[in-house]
Amino acid sequence: MDPDEDLLTRSAREPTAFEPLVARHSAALHGYLVRRAPAAADDLLSEVWLQAYAHRATFDAARGSARGWLFGVARNVLSRHRQTAARAAAHAEPGPDADAATADPWQAVDQRLDAASVAPELRRGLAGLPASERELLLLVAWEQLTPAEAATAVGIPAGTARSRLHRARARLRDGLTGPARTTLTGDFA
Repeated sequence: MDPDEDLLTRSAREPTAFEPLVARHSAALHGYLVRRAPAAADDLLSEVWLQAYAHRATFDAARGSARGWLFGVARNVLSRHRQTAARAAAHAEPGPDADAATADPWQAVDQRLDAASVAPELRRGLAGLPASERELLLLVAWEQLTPAEAATAVGIPAGTARSRLHRARARLRDGLTGPARTTLTGDFA
């Protein structure tokens, strides 16, 4: 089995080399999108693959892994989707579903936690993190990316990602109390 980086690099001159990447990473990318934009995840995944294929020649293995690069593409597609939705909501007439268009995407976090008793506190803790720290933490915790892959996905150096991840974990841990702190400090320590 060819490494992802080799396939991605080779796909610039051999388009069929891109196909195994789709098979290997679609489920993980779809999960990333479902957790952030459930109603649009399928369409966004299609856009991720279109963008990744169109820009495959820009991949540079020296800057990080193919997996991190793909999550970076997904992050950019998601960001554009949110910007478009926000612009549309700003120009739309308020209606009965006005709150749904501007809903905080992190409200769905507590629906996915196993420990229902700590979900509200954890959700508040995650919402209280700076967006850059929260995104890194979720890429590592939910998407199972390494800190280096998460750094590639958000476009920062690996050392910066590790520092932000450490700060995010510490802030989240320090903000939790009682059962929430006891339950989750092992996962975020």
